[in-house]
Amino acid sequence: MQMKIINVGSRVMNTWLYAVSDGWVMVDTGYPESMARVIHRMKRVGILPEEVKVIFLTHAHDDHAGFLNAWLTRYPHVKVVASEKSLAVLLRGQNPFDGGCSSILAWMFCQVMKLAGKGEHRFPTLEWQFLERFVLAEKQHMSEAEALVSGRILETPGHTADSLSLMVDDLVFCGDAAMNGLPSLRRVTIWIENVEDFAHSWKTLITSGAAVLYPGHGRPFKMADLVRFQSALGKNQVVLLVKEGDEKWNT
Repeated sequence: MQMKIINVGSRVMNTWLYAVSDGWVMVDTGYPESMARVIHRMKRVGILPEEVKVIFLTHAHDDHAGFLNAWLTRYPHVKVVASEKSLAVLLRGQNPFDGGCSSILAWMFCQVMKLAGKGEHRFPTLEWQFLERFVLAEKQHMSEAEALVSGRILETPGHTADSLSLMVDDLVFCGDAAMNGLPSLRRVTIWIENVEDFAHSWKTLITSGAAVLYPGHGRPFKMADLVRFQSALGKNQVVLLVKEGDEKWNT
C-alpha cells in the first residue's frame, strides 16, 4: 500500500503530513503567521488538527518551527521529535547566523528577505513547560523517537548543526539538507553553516537506500539528483559569501 503524504503548506515552505497507525505525523510547521492556513488546508482534505500526534522537526528555523509553540499550546496531546541541539534555538526564538550563502543567487534572495522584513528571522519562543513533550533524537531516546514517527532518523547537519532527516519506507523528509527550485542551485540549500558537514550529510542521504527526497522547499525529487550534483559540494565549489564580520542574513 502506498504511503499517504499530503503537503498542507506551500511550495515556498512545505509542511508535510503522513499517516501512521493512530493519526498523522507533521514534518515541520511553517512561518509563525501560517498556522491558520495550514489548519484550513488540513480541513479541506479531511484531516482534523487533533489527528496530528507528533511533530518531527528537521531543524529550528523560523520557517520550519515558526508556529510550533502555538500548536503545542492549542493541542496538548502532541509530542515533538527533534534534535537536542534545536532546544537552545527554540528557546531563543531566532535563527542562528553561522555560515553563509551558498551562491550569489542565494545571497540576492537573502537581501529580498531582508527587504520583506524577515531579515532577523525571529519566531515565538518555545515555552519551557513544553520541553516535557519533546522526545530527543539522541542515543538513549532514539528507539522511542523512531517509534513515534514510524521511521528511521538520520543526522544530516550542515545547513544547521541540529538538522535531522527522517526516512520512512523508501523516501526521506530531508528538511533543508537539500532543496528543489530557485534560489537553490543543483539541490544545494541556500544557507550552509558548515560545508564539510553538509557534504557528509549528502553522503548519508545517498547511502540511506531511499529513492525519493521530500524537501522543506520545492517538489519531491529523486535521490539520483544528489548523486549527480555531488561535485557541487566540494569546498571550492560552494562559496560562503557571507564572512565573519559581514552583515548576515539567514534562511
